[in-house]
Amino acid sequence: MNYTLKAEQICHGFGRHQVLDKVTLHVERGEIFGLLGPSGAGKTTLIKILTGQLAQNGGYAELLGKDTRKLSAVEHRQIGTMMDNLGLYERLSVRNNLSFYADISRVPHSVIPEILKNIGLYEARNTAVCKLSKGMKNRLSLARALINNASILFLDEPTAGLDPVTTKEIHHMLLEQKKKGCTIFLTTHNMSEAQSLCDHVALLGKGSIIDGGIPADICRRYNHLNRLEITLKNGEKIILENGIAAALPMKEYLEQDMVSSIHSTEPTLETVFIELTGKGLNAHE
Repeated sequence: MNYTLKAEQICHGFGRHQVLDKVTLHVERGEIFGLLGPSGAGKTTLIKILTGQLAQNGGYAELLGKDTRKLSAVEHRQIGTMMDNLGLYERLSVRNNLSFYADISRVPHSVIPEILKNIGLYEARNTAVCKLSKGMKNRLSLARALINNASILFLDEPTAGLDPVTTKEIHHMLLEQKKKGCTIFLTTHNMSEAQSLCDHVALLGKGSIIDGGIPADICRRYNHLNRLEITLKNGEKIILENGIAAALPMKEYLEQDMVSSIHSTEPTLETVFIELTGKGLNAHE
């Protein structure tokens, strides 16, 4: 298997607090991989280890064929990162921010106009970052991650707090990068984002991987979570297991003309995560 990234039994803690506990995952070249979990689950810490910013306490991680603790400047120039702190200089213009990072990555400034056009920021190229909206700042942070034509992108909740239109635009940009052969490592607690974008996902809870695989396959493994939601004409909602046992009570509701609507609620990554951890993906650890 052609892996861009491998993590084997990664452990890390701060003082007595164990943040990551024997995390193992493999990311194939050219795929979008989603690491899913609530805030505080250890996602950002894992990214810092995988990108060589932090040395793990135990286990082994390999990126682009190299131990992440020994990445050279050459490997670092093949990595694009978009972290939650954005990494932008507020007083500099949009263009000057990218010029600064282009110099660090040894990329010619001639690529900047095209990137800004693709990211929808060309008209704002001379605007100071402090005057940008949150959505525009996120786009600029993504442009910064893309400027070196990276082999792998690490994106830490890139659409958190953004409106649906901006989110959709960023999703389109990521899919375009995938078409070019870029590997994308995405952390999120947005389930619709994960299911629409990711080839494989891993569910992270309390520092451990609790399940993983193709999103649709994960949901199928927990088909016992399939429910029927019946809304009665008086507004009451009835939840039944989607099986033979639901036939009799449903027949009675229908015969008494009590039913307003019936919906099937198949398992989602969100309901699977709650089943496994007792917490939603928007919960804080």
